[in-house]
Amino acid sequence: MASKTYEMDMCSGPLPGKILRFAIPLMLSSILQLLFNATDVIVVGQFSGSTSLAAVGSTGALTNLLTNIFLGLSIGANVLVARYYGARQEKDIRETIQTAMLIAVTGGVILIVVGLLVTYPLLELMGTPEDVIDKSATYMRIIFIGCPFMLVYNFGSAILRAVGDTKRPLYYLTVAGILNIILNLFFVIVCKLDVAGVALATIISQCLSMGLVVLCLMKEEGALKFHPKEMRFHKDKLLGIIRIGLPAGLQGAVFSISNVLIQSTVNSFGSTVMAGNTAASNIEGFVYVAMNSMYQSSISFTGQNMGAQKYRRVNKILLTCQGYVVLFGLTLGLAALFLGDILLGFYTNDPAVVEYGLLRMSIICPTYFTCGIMDTLVGSLRGMGCSVIPMTVSLIGVCGLRIVWIFTIFRFLSPTLTTLYISYPVTWVLTSCIHLITFLIVRRRYPKDDVEEPAPVTA
Repeated sequence: MASKTYEMDMCSGPLPGKILRFAIPLMLSSILQLLFNATDVIVVGQFSGSTSLAAVGSTGALTNLLTNIFLGLSIGANVLVARYYGARQEKDIRETIQTAMLIAVTGGVILIVVGLLVTYPLLELMGTPEDVIDKSATYMRIIFIGCPFMLVYNFGSAILRAVGDTKRPLYYLTVAGILNIILNLFFVIVCKLDVAGVALATIISQCLSMGLVVLCLMKEEGALKFHPKEMRFHKDKLLGIIRIGLPAGLQGAVFSISNVLIQSTVNSFGSTVMAGNTAASNIEGFVYVAMNSMYQSSISFTGQNMGAQKYRRVNKILLTCQGYVVLFGLTLGLAALFLGDILLGFYTNDPAVVEYGLLRMSIICPTYFTCGIMDTLVGSLRGMGCSVIPMTVSLIGVCGLRIVWIFTIFRFLSPTLTTLYISYPVTWVLTSCIHLITFLIVRRRYPKDDVEEPAPVTA
């Protein structure tokens, strides 16, 4: 199937070492991907001013709102490929890949059209200040033009992750990340393109990473080999990807709605607060992707073991991932807070912006590990093929409660930034408790013991 150098048997052997070997390249890949946006923010903050910093940083929640549905479908592709790989069903792997890559291309084209049409109206709805909105719209429109590159890369990486390969996506993003930094500096400092320059640098880099992952799949042997001319929708695979991935995508989209609402509330405090919030959010993002690697690990490891009917390992996978996520979340979160002044200094020289950034970090960073606990529980549920229930729980427990918080406690009791930011840890903890109960209920649907030999269906 996959190259023996990169594949990983997730269905046997000690879990802690394998999960860590799987997660570390994935973590580094996510950090590099995050650096695309962080470099944008740092370059414009240092060379174009706080208005450009606010313009680039304030678009993240809105961009995610429009892209998360299709990114969620990549999770569906990951789960299906992992299951078929664990069960050694090669024909199903090929058909899933053909379907997934066509979804990526189609979704990218749809996002270009939608993004170009709705960007400015949505920014107006968010109450984006007049001194920021034109630059925000310029940045977003260029970013949306690169959506096909971004989606094809993410679907391709999801396929490789399903068979245990997290190393090659890391190599590809390293090359693309270096290019992104070089182009950022060239377009902003030399060409004076401001926010348009960093957006162009991002999509050019995404194009490179997409080309590398597609070339990788085209050179594979066996079931993972990708033939672009053979892309088509296989009905059962399409429905399977939608069944698992659409709830994940909808959850991400609605999460973004609540984040857009929070961003709109932050916007009401002015561009200086926006800039501080942007810089702090970028720093916190590095903590998040470290924890998110365990979410991705729980999906792939659980998916493969479910396909191989190694049910006894499912609980061990969750416990191992949770141990790592608490370790990463606490260590990195507290380190980010301790170094907050220094880290925020990379984004801005404005003391007021740094002060507002530290305010956010003082609340989010020490409690961020609870978000990791919540996500890892969701990953295990999705690896078992359960996606609608965790979506529903997350929407009510995080998004719903966060919106209620803004329109009640924040608006009528204490309309301060501190009150606004406290809504994050409160919703993470409550939702984690409900996800744990859900996991215990869903786990009972499957046997406690392994089935020794899954029935292979090969081409």
